[in-house]
Amino acid sequence: MAVYFVTDFHLGIPTLEDSHERELKLLRFLDSIKADCEELFLMGDLFDFWFEYKSVIPRGFVRIQGKLAEFTDSGIPVHMFIGNHDLWCFGYLHDELGIQLHREPEIFNLKGKKFFMVHGDGYGPGDKGYKFLKKVFSCKFNQFLFRWIHPDIGVRLALRWSHNHRLKKLKNEVEKGYYDDVPNTRLYQYAQEQAVLDPSIDFFVFGHQHKPMQYQSGDHALTTVVGNWIYDFTYAVFDGETMELKRFESSIKD
Repeated sequence: MAVYFVTDFHLGIPTLEDSHERELKLLRFLDSIKADCEELFLMGDLFDFWFEYKSVIPRGFVRIQGKLAEFTDSGIPVHMFIGNHDLWCFGYLHDELGIQLHREPEIFNLKGKKFFMVHGDGYGPGDKGYKFLKKVFSCKFNQFLFRWIHPDIGVRLALRWSHNHRLKKLKNEVEKGYYDDVPNTRLYQYAQEQAVLDPSIDFFVFGHQHKPMQYQSGDHALTTVVGNWIYDFTYAVFDGETMELKRFESSIKD
């Protein structure tokens, strides 16, 4: 039995057709690991935009929701760290699908090893603009105001903003090598700081920073940035000793 980690699907972009193909690939991945999956961690940004009204959720993504419910119904714990694109997940995924939601960094003991996990947005030095924006989006009064916008209007406006921001960032990640200078990335520096504060941590696991990578933090901890399911289709698996970063090779159209 193994523990699996997967992140940054951004379902909904760049087009519904492309998103649907990636969703089907994700279902094949989940089917392939179900037999030996002891626990599943979704490290954030399952959707490119998500907002829960009192009685309405965004249209689509029913297949992945059904598959995750299948996991929890069969007794496999599923955790989801809230990302910056699904910041407005409130209770639906927990109440309807049985997914355990986490908004802040969490420590888990997995197979006798100490894991420090968080999606990763707004952590580490700098990025003051986003940290301020996150406070705005997290404000309950602002969420209350947005809820009064009709879903057809509110979701469309949010998707347009999200799509434009996401596609621009993805282009920069690929063409300009956003994360090539690993020691200067925010998550690298954040993990180093946390490893000093708590030397007993064995593993750090992050999403958010789409480039999949592993490196040492502190004296012995291994940090894994799990990657993305937009163009790399990577995941991490822990067997009790080794934390391995892998790529799911199934073709999108197989």
